[in-house]
Amino acid sequence: MPGSLALNEQRRYNENMDDELALLREKRKKELEETMKHEKKTGSVENVDEMHFQQFVGTNDYAVIDFWAEWCGPCRRIAPIMDELSIEFAGKVAFGKCNTDDNQRLAMQFNIDAIPAMMLFSKGQLVDRIIGAYPKEAIREKIIKKFGLD
Repeated sequence: MPGSLALNEQRRYNENMDDELALLREKRKKELEETMKHEKKTGSVENVDEMHFQQFVGTNDYAVIDFWAEWCGPCRRIAPIMDELSIEFAGKVAFGKCNTDDNQRLAMQFNIDAIPAMMLFSKGQLVDRIIGAYPKEAIREKIIKKFGLD
């Protein structure tokens, strides 16, 4: 009998520990989710290359990729606009940039013969393109219309 009593106490102790661990895991999970939500809201423009292109457009429901080059003056004017839009659409649209000099196969795949060229992807499929250095509001409106973000 005394051994049985100690065994029952050990089981209760283990069950309490399991409950505490489950609570700690749940609390930590919620903290991580909140951190991730905050990170997504800050927005950023990711560098996209040939190796990671499919992953980028495939894992984001909506993606805008700016094809650019270092020597391109209009591309340099678009870069801050892309940064601003990435913040505005954080958590909804992913923004990337792809250097055409370093990723010529991608540029050829999308028949890019003028830059800047912004490609809009919905669920991995190319749905539209913006060729040239348009004002922020024009790019913003195109994104809203093509992705249905009214």
